[in-house]
Amino acid sequence: MTVSDPVANLQALVRCPSVTPAEGGALTVLTDMLEPLGFTVERVVAREEGTPDITNLYARLGSQGPHLMFAGHTDVVPVGDEGAWMHPPFAGEIENGVLYGRGAVDMKGGIACFVAAVARYREKHGAFPGSVSLLITGDEEGPAINGTNKLLEWAAEKGERWDACLVGEPTNPDKLGDMIKIGRRGSLSGKITVQGVQGHAAYPHLADNPVRGILQLTTALMDPPFDHGTDDFQPSNMEVTTVDVGNGAVNVIPARATAAFNIRFNDTWTAESLQAEIIRRLDSAAAEGSLRPGREPVRYELTWNERPSHVFLTRNNGLIASLSGAVASVTGREPKLSTTGGTSDARFIKDYCPVVEFGLVGQTMHMVDERVPVAELEELTRIYLAFLEQWFGDAGI
Repeated sequence: MTVSDPVANLQALVRCPSVTPAEGGALTVLTDMLEPLGFTVERVVAREEGTPDITNLYARLGSQGPHLMFAGHTDVVPVGDEGAWMHPPFAGEIENGVLYGRGAVDMKGGIACFVAAVARYREKHGAFPGSVSLLITGDEEGPAINGTNKLLEWAAEKGERWDACLVGEPTNPDKLGDMIKIGRRGSLSGKITVQGVQGHAAYPHLADNPVRGILQLTTALMDPPFDHGTDDFQPSNMEVTTVDVGNGAVNVIPARATAAFNIRFNDTWTAESLQAEIIRRLDSAAAEGSLRPGREPVRYELTWNERPSHVFLTRNNGLIASLSGAVASVTGREPKLSTTGGTSDARFIKDYCPVVEFGLVGQTMHMVDERVPVAELEELTRIYLAFLEQWFGDAGI
């Protein structure tokens, strides 16, 4: 395998059916790419009770600083209806200059291009004036319990330290060079339960309908807005994602009602201050409402999902300038610096070093016929090479 060719790299990775939590051979293929380049490769199995074991990979080239980490994941989402695909989802076939396969965009393509860029750097310049590492998980598309967070802890305990990180997630909405992620909104989820009294719909005086209460509480969560955005972030957004009473009969008043919610929040808040505001809103709405006029206030229970994702913003001007300059030099476009979208494993990495994200165009990720133009793979490889040259020059340090 010529690892300086991102297309061949990606085909080899796509041909590994690494649907979370299966390793699928992807880390073996990646090891075979990295060891001939001089990387020391270690595979780390992370475990936690009640969750599947996950095999992760950490590879390092060099022993001195400065130290740049590339982070990503080889696990992919399920293919869905395989019969709906134009080409088999794990074949890596190319038609009309487009490579098809699950993970082509999210995010085996980014890994394939970064490996090719490292190979080209060594062909062009020889050894790096520092160290490069790859931190690759198999749990990004899953619960993210036995993945990047535990691999970072393992590496840090060994004494690993990083000066900066590039995450190869697909960040571009339309064209390569559109967008660099320099931060992410936080994410907080919870569930509200309102207890009522079950009864016959024809005899409401003998029952308490919890639906009334759950509607009052969810309305209080969604209005008024939590904020109007900041210079770097969109307004925080609350969504009620499910309301359920577990009731299959139309003539029965249910005994309880539940509602789940998720809020993506900006740097107006911390997870802790946002939790306090949510509780304040719920307490106020519960005190003012009732399950039926003239009866007691609404009684509710609130449970939080584990591990809220914390908001963060990268302010390392050298790292951002190196990547922005590399993108502009290859594409001719000035990338937008953005904090939009969902969460990523950058939320774990930001506790260890400055982190930015840049990868392929994400329009087909998780879709049937996930695909990437081979020309885009070559272009991203040239961007990553230019970034390595600029960051290890002096701009990113």
